[in-house]
Amino acid sequence: MEAPILTINNLTKKFGPITAVNNLSFTINKGEIYGILGPNGSGKSTTLGMVLNVVNTTSGHFKWFNGTLNTHDALRKVGAIIERPNFYPYMTAVENLKLVCTIKHVHASKIEEKLDIVGLLDRKNSTFRNYSLGMKQRLAIASALLNDPEILILDEPTNGLDPQGIHHIREIIKRIAKQGTTILLASHLLDEVEKICTHVVILRKGIKLYSGRVDEMISSHGFFELKSNTHDLLMQELKAHPAFGKLKVHNGLITAFLNTPLAADVFNKQLFEKHIILTHLVQRKESLEEQFLQLTDTK
Repeated sequence: MEAPILTINNLTKKFGPITAVNNLSFTINKGEIYGILGPNGSGKSTTLGMVLNVVNTTSGHFKWFNGTLNTHDALRKVGAIIERPNFYPYMTAVENLKLVCTIKHVHASKIEEKLDIVGLLDRKNSTFRNYSLGMKQRLAIASALLNDPEILILDEPTNGLDPQGIHHIREIIKRIAKQGTTILLASHLLDEVEKICTHVVILRKGIKLYSGRVDEMISSHGFFELKSNTHDLLMQELKAHPAFGKLKVHNGLITAFLNTPLAADVFNKQLFEKHIILTHLVQRKESLEEQFLQLTDTK
């Protein structure tokens, strides 16, 4: 079992009457790429702020590196970008990173290695003001890597970038993870989490809806789309059937989500024996997007 990098227990943050994060618990282990996924205002940034000690917790607690270090010392092993990159516009990439090295007490010999990781080595002597938004974000990642962190924390790393910039950042994150750095990223983009992350915690209004492996979330049992001339009887049967969970009805079409595997022909036979004839039966696999929408559905 890999050692936990960050353990969060019943973390809660209230801003006056508003509960931004509500009783949140999850664990990030070494080597994972962990996504905090949720719509804007779901508590992602507040959660990151708490574990980075820039937002006070209301209740609950968290521990870094299995509690072997206090938060102050632990944060020296953390690299984080939680705001827009903030560098001196008229200084070059190298000059800006030299300043960061001084602040972090890191040797300046690391600069070129980190610029290479983010693909900016050939632009090391360009001034920050002449960088595109994507390059500015990549320089921020290089800056966060200077102290060789054990975990890199990124808040909405591709926000505002064009498709090429998004692709660049995602490839860099994967490259950093391959080198053994644990990653925690907050995103409202399902696509981002699906393409990059190994694990995910989904938040809505500060409440955890799901946490676990991304591939396990995708491997749900799918759903049936059903219609029958005896609609009420069919609904009754679905509600009583142990294989089904959530049911949705729209224009007479019933969507029945499966809790356990069930073959369409087996179910059709079961209904036929109870004199329920289907006029429409389609079995579908549920995509991560459909699950995400179902989880975050406020209705």
